Amino acid sequence: MVSIEPPVPGEPRRPFGPRDSGDAWVVAPSGERYWGRYGAAGLLAYDAARNSVLLQHRVSWSHFGGTWALPGGARHEGESAMDAALREALEEAGVPGSAIRPRATSVLDLDIWSYTTVIGDVIVPFEPVISDPESHALEWVRVDDVVDHPLHPSFEDAWSHLRPTLHLRPVVVVDAANVVGSVPDGWWKDRAGATDRLLDRLEALAVAGLEASAIALPVDRWFPRFVVVLEGAARGVADRSGPIEIVRADASGDDAIVATVTDLDANGAALTVVTSDAGLTRRAERLGATVRGARWVLDLLR
Repeated sequence: MVSIEPPVPGEPRRPFGPRDSGDAWVVAPSGERYWGRYGAAGLLAYDAARNSVLLQHRVSWSHFGGTWALPGGARHEGESAMDAALREALEEAGVPGSAIRPRATSVLDLDIWSYTTVIGDVIVPFEPVISDPESHALEWVRVDDVVDHPLHPSFEDAWSHLRPTLHLRPVVVVDAANVVGSVPDGWWKDRAGATDRLLDRLEALAVAGLEASAIALPVDRWFPRFVVVLEGAARGVADRSGPIEIVRADASGDDAIVATVTDLDANGAALTVVTSDAGLTRRAERLGATVRGARWVLDLLR
């Protein structure tokens, strides 16, 4: 039987303000205790320019005090792991949500309790700020130097599989004309309108993310960049400010996709090209990209 216990004297947690119902210990039948009635989450913020991650030096009274780990904490009731990680990072380290682009999540699931690590790229440089009593220090630590710090045991266990993900850049390049043309829904009457509808659905998919099995990379869920290549009449669709990027082909859409893949490959992206065109498939595979047919993304969009 799993029990729930509130904080006990000598183990304060946020000794100020009202406590959320999630602020409690989950106690396993074997006696192990895990913080967060609804699970917990933390942010692994990676700044590529510094090749560094943001770590928190935990105060002595906290769980495994004196060790280094990620800003994070208990999830609130009904709160997603993503929202919890970003909220805790803001509360504990002053991390602006607008400065982080989530890239992946990795979940430790113990059945009775779970911890979700949100891996996020720093897209706007910032300096952390100690904004509550739970941090002795906050530092950008170079990736190679993380193991030189006394780490929280759980973070130490996770670091070996989290570290390799920091340099993986999943990107999905979509041949919009091919995907739109694979569904006989009258798209030929209004190519731009059909493409706009596809972009709407791709935006929703980009926000929801992809299960790792969909693109065979070693985490639980990825939030890849989506680059959508448009050609012909579809080039007239309006610009978007959402999570997908649009490339408007000046001439051949296939040539624009190959050029996009070549450029992304030079920057170390893990590339998936979505097309059912046989000729383009051969060209993309020669460049080292994984190719998925239009049906692959259409199934994800359901």
